[in-house]
Amino acid sequence: MMDRAALQLILLGVFLISASSGPVKKKQNVDIYSFYINSTVTSRYATTVITSRVANTLNESQEIQFEVKIPKNAFISKFRMVIEGKTYDGVVKEKEEAQQQYNRAVSRGQSAGLVKSVGRTLEDFKTSVTVAAFSKVTFELTYEELLKRRLGKYELLINAQPMQPVADFKMDVHIQEKPGISSLEVKGDLSTGDLGNAIKTTRADKDAWVTFYPSRDQQTKCKSCGENGLNGDLLVTYDVNRQNPNGEIMVSNGYFVHYFAPSDVPRISKNVVFIIDQSSSMRGRKIKQTRLALLRILSDLDEDDHFGLITFDHEVSLWKHELLKATEANLKNAKSFVKEIKDRGATDINAAVLAGVDMINRHPREGTASILILLTDGDPTSGETSIEKIMGNVKKAIGTKFPLYCLGFGYDVNFDFLTKMSLENSGVAQRIYEDSDADLQLQGFYEEVAVPLLSDIQLKYPGGTNLTKTSFSLYFNGSEIVVSGQITDNSVESFTTEVIAVSKGSNVTYQDTTIVKDPSEVPPENEGFMQRLWAYLTVKQLLERQVLLKGQEKEDEKKEALKLSLKYQFVTPLTSMVVTKPQEGDVEVADKPKEGEREEMGERAYAGYDVDFDSDISHFHPPTLMHFPVAEDYNDHMIDFPLPTLMHFPVAEDYNDHMIDFPLPTYGSPTMHTITSPAVQVHSNRFLVPVVGQSKPLCFDVPVPHKLRLLQDSASEFSMNGESLSEQNGFHQIAIHYKTNHHLIISTRSISYRNGQDNVEISWGQELTQHNRDGVSLVVLKNEMNVTMGNIGVVIISHNKDGVMFLWPAIWEYPKDVNLTGVLGKSDISYVKTKGSQTATLKIKDKEVKTSLEAVSDYRLPSAPIQECWLVPFQAVMEAEISDFTITQL
Repeated sequence: MMDRAALQLILLGVFLISASSGPVKKKQNVDIYSFYINSTVTSRYATTVITSRVANTLNESQEIQFEVKIPKNAFISKFRMVIEGKTYDGVVKEKEEAQQQYNRAVSRGQSAGLVKSVGRTLEDFKTSVTVAAFSKVTFELTYEELLKRRLGKYELLINAQPMQPVADFKMDVHIQEKPGISSLEVKGDLSTGDLGNAIKTTRADKDAWVTFYPSRDQQTKCKSCGENGLNGDLLVTYDVNRQNPNGEIMVSNGYFVHYFAPSDVPRISKNVVFIIDQSSSMRGRKIKQTRLALLRILSDLDEDDHFGLITFDHEVSLWKHELLKATEANLKNAKSFVKEIKDRGATDINAAVLAGVDMINRHPREGTASILILLTDGDPTSGETSIEKIMGNVKKAIGTKFPLYCLGFGYDVNFDFLTKMSLENSGVAQRIYEDSDADLQLQGFYEEVAVPLLSDIQLKYPGGTNLTKTSFSLYFNGSEIVVSGQITDNSVESFTTEVIAVSKGSNVTYQDTTIVKDPSEVPPENEGFMQRLWAYLTVKQLLERQVLLKGQEKEDEKKEALKLSLKYQFVTPLTSMVVTKPQEGDVEVADKPKEGEREEMGERAYAGYDVDFDSDISHFHPPTLMHFPVAEDYNDHMIDFPLPTLMHFPVAEDYNDHMIDFPLPTYGSPTMHTITSPAVQVHSNRFLVPVVGQSKPLCFDVPVPHKLRLLQDSASEFSMNGESLSEQNGFHQIAIHYKTNHHLIISTRSISYRNGQDNVEISWGQELTQHNRDGVSLVVLKNEMNVTMGNIGVVIISHNKDGVMFLWPAIWEYPKDVNLTGVLGKSDISYVKTKGSQTATLKIKDKEVKTSLEAVSDYRLPSAPIQECWLVPFQAVMEAEISDFTITQL
């Protein structure tokens, strides 16, 4: 199954035409003969270059793919392809400009879209290019990131999944740290089994090297490897020496960076209130995992900590009305309370958070740090439901006195809301992924804030300008504060830093001065990294602040983030990378997914189906499925709607002018469905799949834009492909190929058929037109085309909705003893309805899938009647991923 990172890309919807999948079997005619990953970390700033060299070993041209996964916090800064000595570079442009270029490419029928996805920690980058016979292509991708210190370690995550054993595979990591490296460890899937022997680590005073050179044989023998070679992560963790409590200061070429992480500071006892959602949507695994995590967290409280527990649904329940000291007796009673938390009711977030604020305000303790932690899995549905009013109430109540951390559990949560509320109150929002380890995710978050050392931290830099964030509410043990900026006077010989903070109720000051090095003394490889680090951190923080700002200030900061993104060629939410490929100038556009927007859209869609994560379909992430209002319960009776008259028309003299009755198309109809959220509109085509013996068909969604393999029979060399456009129904072009010389291109404007002898051009809206030759029959009516090639017959219907033309494919009937594949290729699907009326559990292929009843337009028929269907994940019907049916050329 695909991992989450690869699946979620399907949810982006704006620029994508193809989707990423997990490992696929090696193409026997494609040889990845070299795969290098080189990562250089200079003072926590990592630049990683992935270079893949691939050969086409066929004596004809073929499409070659490049797919890699990169860390979620990274910015892509470079991509290039080298083909037959010519270099094709990606160029980062403003998103709107890239969109125009994308639209122009689509209007010309070209491919458009480098694939991206979002998972827990990784995003997916995928592209393809057609390579001539016996030719080679080199792909090179560069991304950059500032490593975050978490629980006392920096983490460099590198994914390797070349999809076949590679003769020349090398991974090189070089870490350079000015204060010296105190610890180094290599973990991850790629360090297991025989692969561990391929890893070598070397440490010097200020440098460390990790090399990973597995043999072809070793690449098939690890925990997550197989015949497709390497498939997993290598995680390099390290820390640095911290002899100077004032932090580490580096100055170079007019820029500085200050790393502040004092460890010789007494811990501050904390007041922590846990606000736990126990609404009905938390039932099942969520509430069990929450209870388990809380039990562990309570065990980790120090005795001088004070804590409170609040549960809420439509009502707010306080375990105790005051903060209690974390004594053994109090913790025992609290654990008993936690074990009895049960799901029920609606979601009153406003009242719950205000109760938590009130609990802390009523019990102030000098020299302590207070923290609010909210865990919820949904939108406010009870009490005050206006998000703006809730945020205003919470901000006024907290009044900058302590931070609020919001944990969004699962996929049906309004993550934008939680993010904004956290940032407004000096905290952060974090998603808790609904999976088997959700309890460990909750515990892991708590561990990061478990030991506060300083509060009210202010960092000052006389002589500095264009500074990144300099004010922090709390500093936790094992973390690090990073500030970067520019120096106003490049001629100064020294640079001073000052940190003012509160430690256990008393003010503390850290001051330090560093000598500014002469530029000639800076090693050449380090000349540019600090400037890029400053740009990276500045853009990150400007983008985070966008949710808090309004009016001109918001626009000014957005412009600044865009300017820096373009200057440093970062792919950010404001920019796109445009790649022009050699195939007649094909254009692809790569975007940066945004947490809580497009990703959230897809996840929320998936959550609507509440799929059992213990089943084999636990990794399914349908692209755009959501619960919608459904029609009245029809008690599973047949739906009656008027059927169009059979198509009658006169035919050639060979048929003695008799009338021919064509059977109505029966399978594989798509309809268009639009999902609207406050942040984004996602469009999808909804395909109907009639089921023998059942009154209601199944249906599933495929996002647009896409180029899809609709139908294929390899034995007869028949294929039908379709291309959809953004924010439009159906398909704007369908291509049908038969054997080697029959090519039918159907667009919304015209129909073109080539077979090497005949060149037939037909326009929609004409009188009856027919063509018969070599086992191919084409019959075109005013708004319908019937195509027979060999023993396969399909119908293409032309619809006009609100002045916009679109095409819909359907199949007359499935031929017997033919192994059809493609999105429309399923003819043997069946299901058993186990319970429910408007919502139900269906058993499909021995797997249970929760679904809802939806009303859809059946565009298989010219009249597009409305009928009901059971909406299920694509994978439940097709037993494959959407990416398995994605193509780049029609």
